[in-house]
Amino acid sequence: MTILTQKFYLNDDVVGISQALLGKFLVTCFDGQLTAGMIVETEAYRGAEDKASHAYNHRRTARTETMYQAGGIGYVYLCYGIHHLFNVVTAQAGTPHAVLIRAVEPVDGISTMIKRRNMKKVESRLTAGPGVLSQALGITTQIDGCSLIGDRIWIEDRGIHFAQKQIIASPRVGIDYAQEHKLLPWRFRVKDSPWTSTSR
Repeated sequence: MTILTQKFYLNDDVVGISQALLGKFLVTCFDGQLTAGMIVETEAYRGAEDKASHAYNHRRTARTETMYQAGGIGYVYLCYGIHHLFNVVTAQAGTPHAVLIRAVEPVDGISTMIKRRNMKKVESRLTAGPGVLSQALGITTQIDGCSLIGDRIWIEDRGIHFAQKQIIASPRVGIDYAQEHKLLPWRFRVKDSPWTSTSR
């Protein structure tokens, strides 16, 4: 296994990175508890030109400032005041591209994930969805801006790669406000994976 280096994240092609992250493993180690899941669903947000992005039209706020940093850090924000959503910041500093991790297949530390989710057994709702996967992996807004090449959270390549025919591209979820951009096919899922989130 290989931990992805910053070079991977500095790529300007956020749509390509969003697909390349499928099959990679999101790993966390908080309070000595290691958990990991294989990424099976992502969404690309193409910075200032994307009406669905928090940084559309070069919007800069205390929250979005993380997106303007150099790729290779995490952008974690609170959705509806409840869900902590984890994004991978990509591209060079000043270009606010990000990839939302929407679902993972649980692999390591599953008992810890079950406890964090207050569940009794493994089922898809354990990590199928951006809010629940963060809860399962212990991710909160406290790690917003955290390096993805550190010792608390990182992404590994364990040699799993999906061909284009194994990837489903469709419109992103919950972005009706994005006008014509809501139809862009920038949500990517591993075909036939039981761990991807449901589409509303």
